Amino acid sequence: MRQRNKPWADDFLKDNDQLVIPNAMDYKGKWQSVFKNDYPIHVEIGTGKGQFLVGMAKQHPNINFIGIEVAKSIIVSAAEKVLDSEVGNLLLLNEDAADLREMFAENEIDTIYLNFSDPWPKSRHEKRRLTYHTFLEQYKEVLDTKGKVIFKTDNRGLFEYSLVSFNEFGMKLEEVSLDLHVMEDPLNIMTEYEEKFAAKGQVIYRSRASF
Repeated sequence: MRQRNKPWADDFLKDNDQLVIPNAMDYKGKWQSVFKNDYPIHVEIGTGKGQFLVGMAKQHPNINFIGIEVAKSIIVSAAEKVLDSEVGNLLLLNEDAADLREMFAENEIDTIYLNFSDPWPKSRHEKRRLTYHTFLEQYKEVLDTKGKVIFKTDNRGLFEYSLVSFNEFGMKLEEVSLDLHVMEDPLNIMTEYEEKFAAKGQVIYRSRASF
């Protein structure tokens, strides 16, 4: 989906650099010092407009959350939502998450969330899927030894592909839900996309895997 240009975005990000952290690579291995505590760090790749992470930050005040979003026009919307919520355990990065190892040290992260990632359905685009083995390699490096990857999607094909990818990489599947909302998980925080899909009656899939 094409995003509407926001000419004021650069000024907004500069004015709120305590929330949307510039030069993320400078803080590799130092993120707990940025949060000024030793709580575990959870990262969402492709945070969108921020509904999921804001909800998670409210639900889990003893966890530090970092949202990564490459689209400047989108991350400003997420930042506005964070500012309105007044949560203090959530930071944002306007970065391309092509390689998390540039931004995080070995074992620095506790959990990675992949919510409604682009399925890249064509075979020639397989390497772009966030559950392709080259991404799993970097997740394994930055995650703690007990770290987890939690994956949600409405795309059955991507979900099945990802389960196979996790298994072939030697990951342990701790949860596989073929219809998340039937479970009525009281702790599930919905993204904007998830709300839209669920309202249309689409099935939401979720898995939790560890290395």
